[in-house]
Amino acid sequence: MGFQDRLTIALVIATPGTGWGGMEKHTAELAKALAMKGHEVHVLAHSAYSERFSAPVHFHALPLQLGRRNLWLRYRLRQTLHTIQPDIVHAQGNKAASLISGARHHARVTVGTLHGTKSSHRAFDRLNGVIGVSREIIGTVAHPTTRLIFNGLQLPENTAQSQPKAPEIPIPPERPLLLAAGRLEPVKQFDRLIRAWTQADCAGTLVILGNGSQRARLQALIQELNGAERILLPGYEPHLSPWLRAATACIITSSREGFPYIMVEALMACCPVLSTQVSGVGDFLPERCIAASDSVEDIATLIQSSLAEPGLLTDIQSDSFRQAREQLNLETMVAKTEAFYRELLATVPTGR
Repeated sequence: MGFQDRLTIALVIATPGTGWGGMEKHTAELAKALAMKGHEVHVLAHSAYSERFSAPVHFHALPLQLGRRNLWLRYRLRQTLHTIQPDIVHAQGNKAASLISGARHHARVTVGTLHGTKSSHRAFDRLNGVIGVSREIIGTVAHPTTRLIFNGLQLPENTAQSQPKAPEIPIPPERPLLLAAGRLEPVKQFDRLIRAWTQADCAGTLVILGNGSQRARLQALIQELNGAERILLPGYEPHLSPWLRAATACIITSSREGFPYIMVEALMACCPVLSTQVSGVGDFLPERCIAASDSVEDIATLIQSSLAEPGLLTDIQSDSFRQAREQLNLETMVAKTEAFYRELLATVPTGR
C-alpha cells in the first residue's frame, strides 16, 4: 500500500468496559485486519479493553462508563480525535454514534455500524454513512447512504495456529451433544432452552457455555426439572472451536440479536445451527432449522425434529457451510468496509 492510499482510522467502542460481546469482538477483528493492511488504526474505548488491542493498533482509553451526554467524556473524545486527525471515524453501536455525531468535524468522514435493533436510530442521521450487519437491521434505517456488511471471522486455515487450542472444559462423550454459548443474560433466553430440551426429551446432553447474571437462576431451574445429568452449565470456554467440531448442533434461542457471531463460528466449523428468528439467520440457515417462534414449545419441536436425524441435519446445511466460508470470512468483511470508507471519502473535499 502506498502512502497516499494509507488511511488514518479511529474506531470507537462506547460500552462501559463491563463485558466483551459480539460488537467488541467485531471491532477488535476489524482493527487488527485494517492495521495489517497498512492503515493507521486507533481504537477509542474504555481502559478495561486495553489488553484486547496491541500494536500496530493504537489504543486510547476514554471514560466511557460515563453517559453519552457527559461533558467531560465529550471533551476527552474531541481532544483525542483532534490529536489523531483521522480520515475516518467509525462508531460501533448507538452510544458511539451519538458521541461521534457531536464531534464529526474532527474527521473527514464519519461512519456508524448498527449491531442490533433499537427503537430509534437518530444518532446515525448526522453521520456520512451507516453499515448494518444484517438485512433486517438495514431495513430499519432511513439514512440515504447504507451498506450491508455481514460480520466475518478468519477462515480456520488462515489462523496463526494451524492446530486450535484444546478446550479448557472437557467435552462430554454423550451424543447427541446440543451446544449453546453466550452470556447468561435474559436476552439469550437460556431458561426457555432448558425447558425446551426437557420437553423434547431427546437422548444426549445439552451444554450451555458462558457466564452471567442468570447463572444461579438457570442452575435452580435445572434442579427443578431434574435435569442435572443431561443439562450442563460448566462456565466460560475461551476455545470454542473443538466444542463446535464435536457438537451435533449449535443452538441460538435469543429474543433478539444483531447478527449472531456464534452462528458464524459454528458454520465455519461445519457445525449445524438451529435458531430462533433473530436477524441474520434467514440468509444462511434453511427454513426448517429456524423455530416457528421463540416459545418453549416451538424450540422443543425444532430440537426434536432436528436431532432425530443428525446426519440429515449436516447434509441440509452443506450449502450454509459453503456460504459462510464465501461471505462470512474476515477478508470479505474488511474489504467491503474499506471500500465503503473510500467511497465516502470520494464525496468530501480532500482538505481537512
